[in-house]
Amino acid sequence: MPEPTKKEENEVPAPAPPPEEPSKEKDAGTTPAKEPSKEKEAGTTPAKDEEEVSPPSALPPEWSLGESPVGEEQDKQNANSQLSILFVEKPQGGTVKVGENITFIAKVKAEDLLRKPTVKWFKGKWMDLASKAGKHLQLKETFERHSRVYTFEMQIIKAKENYAGNYRCEVTYKDKFDSCSFDLEVHESTGTTPNIDIRSAFKRSGEGQDDAGELDFSGLLKRREVKQQEEEPEVDVWELLKNAKPSEYEKIAFQYGITDLRGMLKRLKRMRRVEKKSAAFAKILDPAYQVDKGGRVRFMVELADPKLEVKWYKNGQEIRPSTKYIFEHKGCQRILFINNCQMTDDSEYYVTAGDEKCSTELFVREPPIMVTKQLEDTTAYCGERVELECEVSEDDANVKWFKNGEEIIPGPKSRYRIRVEGKKHFLIIEGATKADSAEYSVMTTGGQSSAKLTVDLKPLKILTPLTDQTVNLGKEICLKCEISENITGKWTKNGLPVQESDRLKVVHKGRIHKLVIANALIEDEGDYVFAPDAYNVTLPAKVRVIDPPKIILDGLDADNTVTVIAGNKLRLEIPISGEPPPKAIWSRADKAIMEGSGRIRAESYPDSSTLVIDVAERDDSGVYHINLKNEAGEAHASIKIKVVDLPDPPVAPTVTEVGDDWCIMKWEPPAYDGGSPILGYFIERKKKQSSRWMRLNFDLCKETTFEPKKMIEGVAYEVRIFAVNAIGISKPSMPSRPFVPLAVTSPPTLLAVDSVTDTTVTMKWRPPDQIGAAGLDGYVLEYCFEGSDNWLPANKDLIDKTKFTITDLPTDSKIFVRVKAINAAGASEPKYYSQPILVKEIIEPPKIRIPRHLKQTYIRRVGEAVNLVIPFQGKPRPELTWKKDGVEIDKNQINIRNSETDTIIFIRKAERSHSGKYDLQVKVDKFVETASIDIQIVDRPGPPQSVKIEDVWGENVALTWTPPKDDGNAAITGYTIQKADKKSMEWFTVIEHYHRTNATITELVIGNEYYFRVFSENMCGLSEDATMTKESAVIAKDGKIYKNPVYEDFDFSEAPMFTQPLVNTYAIAGYNATLNCSVRGNPKPKITWMKNKVVIVDDPRYRMFSNQGVCTLEIRKPSPYDGGTYCCKAVNDLGTVEIECKLEVKGGLSFCRLLLQGVPPNIIDSYLRDAHSSNPEEY
Repeated sequence: MPEPTKKEENEVPAPAPPPEEPSKEKDAGTTPAKEPSKEKEAGTTPAKDEEEVSPPSALPPEWSLGESPVGEEQDKQNANSQLSILFVEKPQGGTVKVGENITFIAKVKAEDLLRKPTVKWFKGKWMDLASKAGKHLQLKETFERHSRVYTFEMQIIKAKENYAGNYRCEVTYKDKFDSCSFDLEVHESTGTTPNIDIRSAFKRSGEGQDDAGELDFSGLLKRREVKQQEEEPEVDVWELLKNAKPSEYEKIAFQYGITDLRGMLKRLKRMRRVEKKSAAFAKILDPAYQVDKGGRVRFMVELADPKLEVKWYKNGQEIRPSTKYIFEHKGCQRILFINNCQMTDDSEYYVTAGDEKCSTELFVREPPIMVTKQLEDTTAYCGERVELECEVSEDDANVKWFKNGEEIIPGPKSRYRIRVEGKKHFLIIEGATKADSAEYSVMTTGGQSSAKLTVDLKPLKILTPLTDQTVNLGKEICLKCEISENITGKWTKNGLPVQESDRLKVVHKGRIHKLVIANALIEDEGDYVFAPDAYNVTLPAKVRVIDPPKIILDGLDADNTVTVIAGNKLRLEIPISGEPPPKAIWSRADKAIMEGSGRIRAESYPDSSTLVIDVAERDDSGVYHINLKNEAGEAHASIKIKVVDLPDPPVAPTVTEVGDDWCIMKWEPPAYDGGSPILGYFIERKKKQSSRWMRLNFDLCKETTFEPKKMIEGVAYEVRIFAVNAIGISKPSMPSRPFVPLAVTSPPTLLAVDSVTDTTVTMKWRPPDQIGAAGLDGYVLEYCFEGSDNWLPANKDLIDKTKFTITDLPTDSKIFVRVKAINAAGASEPKYYSQPILVKEIIEPPKIRIPRHLKQTYIRRVGEAVNLVIPFQGKPRPELTWKKDGVEIDKNQINIRNSETDTIIFIRKAERSHSGKYDLQVKVDKFVETASIDIQIVDRPGPPQSVKIEDVWGENVALTWTPPKDDGNAAITGYTIQKADKKSMEWFTVIEHYHRTNATITELVIGNEYYFRVFSENMCGLSEDATMTKESAVIAKDGKIYKNPVYEDFDFSEAPMFTQPLVNTYAIAGYNATLNCSVRGNPKPKITWMKNKVVIVDDPRYRMFSNQGVCTLEIRKPSPYDGGTYCCKAVNDLGTVEIECKLEVKGGLSFCRLLLQGVPPNIIDSYLRDAHSSNPEEY
């Protein structure tokens, strides 16, 4: 790959070779550049020689060692000033040492790109580095899918000095373009490079070696001895370019130092266009001419027709004859002489003849610059101003200065300055030092000169020496000295260099040197020495820092208190300071604490003093004093030592109040808190019979009262206390006295008035819902008169029953009543009757509460017991009368038992004669209430009256029979028919539950003779006997003609009729209730249910069933709102029939619970009505 070079400001340009002797025939004219041998004779130097003596700026711009052309600088500025279109990260310039690697990175965002962009790397302006990739150059590219960024890398491996220079990266994508320039600097010290042939430096290096084929520019930078370069044969660059392929232009430019290759190629292109057969010119101008500055050049053309007019042009402007431009005519030759050629004459020339023209290029070369006045050896002292002077042959010539072979590049930060006055050139060194002693040389394009500079030291005098100092700690230390010369020096402390910091400053101002230390520290003490640079002289001084004693108590509390736990070892280390180290004395109560091996002792150290207490005790608490003393002063401090311990256990707690599962306990704080405040208490409890204590609180109890909970009622407990301070937990207190959690019962429930007379009130109630472990000892009933708060006990002693009569009450008075439950824990909360009770007997109209199951016919079998309880209400006690079928009941057959709230009918063994309608009349004063109960005593039916064989045909027998005389007081539900073979007389059932009184028996065995019998059936079962046919039926073997009997069509149509009616029903709120009835009819009737004359349709609370004529309405979880009159309606083509019943819904669980306990419904109804009136919110 091509090797990059350094930029202009870091390069050491190669000086021009020594000038050649000018030709003797310089003024005699010039010849074209294509005839090198004639040029020498004529005194002109070829154009390539001009390039050899040109400064490094004549190199190609891509590898320029000097300033870039104006156009290149403008392009670079434009490229860098444009906003980046594609780059998201541009390559940055860098610095690398020779032999190291360096990588340049460029990143392109690919979000808006459909394909990969094209990236090229260039050296300079036009050299594409893609073809130079090899062991010294590698190009890489990667793509990050996550961030969608292309990364392009150019890595230079084992960099060389000539790799330095300007590089450029270009990226293109469709119509988008972006570029970026960056610089590479390669650092390595270089030596003198005099008399280097530039062309030889541009030759290919290492032929036949490993790096053959690489461009080697190191010849411009390496240190070489000054020697005369061997002359090389002259080469015509124009001829090479004209005859070379375009791919070889770059090689020729590098090899022969062409600076403006593009310009030359443009000129060459124009000349090639002219090179064609011309009708006007027999001989045209040569493509190019060269001449030295100040020389003379000759242009000649030969015309085909001498009569043609010839005109000469320079850069498109016609040339007029003058002393500078001379025209000659020799036959067909037309000659133009240009005298005293200057740099302005370097341009394109062409001549016209008629309509044709031919052109050429003239190149003017400056002559070498000679050193006319050599440098002189110089001697100076350090710090003086040194000027080195030389004189050259031309004004404002380009001159290079070198120090020991390295070029001197002046700049703002350089100690060297270069001044030019016409032909004189000066190198100025301000404040020379011994390092400036060296060999300095000056070099021009035509010569060089060198001289030695020697810089010596001036004799040094100490004007003000350093003095020893003693300062207090924290004060400023200032060491000052003055010497005769303004030179630098070094400060040392105890033989080590002094490092500057924010606190330590080294000041050098002219001849005065200071070392200033702010806020002196102990470590600043020592031997300080100042040594001037370049002199074997030292200025010593001793610094001593003193400090009064100090006691540092920063680690203690605000009141200087130290707390130690009893039994622990205390080692109190107090930092102290002072210079010299002070002596420490500890004391307590004017008694010194000595150093030694006692339990309380003092220990001394250079930077601290320690008080040691091996086993701390309570008596060690107190104030301890420490005194420090040294020659700089004294210090005193007091420290309070506090010995803390566990607190004493509290006294046994006292239980002040007890509940069902809780208690309230109190206690006193412990007498001694251990020297630390009590933080709280822990409480434990246990059963009296147990040894296991249980912690009741895990967070400290701050108070001296506590309420334990979740105890078992009736079990004896004990409690105890622990006190807690910052040190720990005390021992437990003594247990409290045993106590048993007990609770009073809940209030009695359902307090109600049972009865009232003119002087008494009878109250009744239910036991408490919660009784507890203490049980229930009894009740106390209390009353007070209206308008008074004096509650009087109705019973002197506790009563066990839940009913009591208050006696001796004045008539027409009003009283309030309450009842309390009593147990070992005391009296419960009272249960109040909600309203005042008037002490006066009240007539209550009678009311009979017929149980639901008695509202329909009450059916029992013969021999079963009948026990019917019918509740009723009424006050005073009503009169009861029973009748059967309108006749007084014979009490010898039927037992009647009456009470204040109900009446009972009892029949030990029921007989069919007991069936009938029973009427009950309840009378209170003028009020009468009646009710009826239907009792039906049923038995098995008798057999059918007669069974006849109506006809026999084939295998069939037709039977008829008549219903029984005795149906058992119940409807006949069906018949059972049996058959028996005459031979065996074993009976087999043929048909069961048959409803008609005729039947056809089929599938009989031919040849057999059969008898038949029929049983009657009702709800009690089959009749005990059966009626048999008197005659037998013979199934003949021989076939005979069967004559179908003629029957009249039976009309089965029937209007709807309820066979079982609806009955009035009581339902319990929250429990499903059903209404049942049975209906028959043909065709099958349509059933419709109604509530309060409103048809029930699609109501999720109701379900309707119909199975075999039995109709059922189910009411899901009824409420009192569901009570009312329900109607079942049956409709078919023959008629309509309806039946109604009443449904009454009793509310709540109380009714259900009382009913299940056997309480009569009338009593439940009366009780609930009273309860509702007394406390409507609860019911």
